[in-house]
Amino acid sequence: MNSNKKKNSKKMAKNSESDHTSINIIGAGTTIKGEVSSSGDFRIDGKLVGPVTSKGKIIIGDTGVVEGEIYCQNADVFGTVDAKVKVNELLSLKSTAKLTGEISSDKLSIEPGAVFSGSCTMEKDKSNQVTPKLKEEKNPQKEVSNHNK
Repeated sequence: MNSNKKKNSKKMAKNSESDHTSINIIGAGTTIKGEVSSSGDFRIDGKLVGPVTSKGKIIIGDTGVVEGEIYCQNADVFGTVDAKVKVNELLSLKSTAKLTGEISSDKLSIEPGAVFSGSCTMEKDKSNQVTPKLKEEKNPQKEVSNHNK
């Protein structure tokens, strides 16, 4: 019996942070306040207040609520979102979705019955980044003139 436990614990210990196939869930009835980041897919059936970033797909279930910012590759929205949404590929608003905010996505799908209020920008993201872009400090460059006198 002890040898079986050792074998199972070895298998569990092999999970690493580089495993991108993980699925994370915020269950119904759960509220999280703060910044959430994942390299795998993410499902939200509870409430999240704050930014969420995923290198995979984010699904906001029927009972899911997000207030903040969403950054991901793909997203399916069934629930309520009041956020800035940045999706690199496809954002799907399902018939039960209620989204208020600013959308930036390569592709947008809106089913009949979905409610969307806000702005939308659709353009191919050449950088393939799902993380928010940091504000760059503006350095005024000096003009160089070369006048031959």
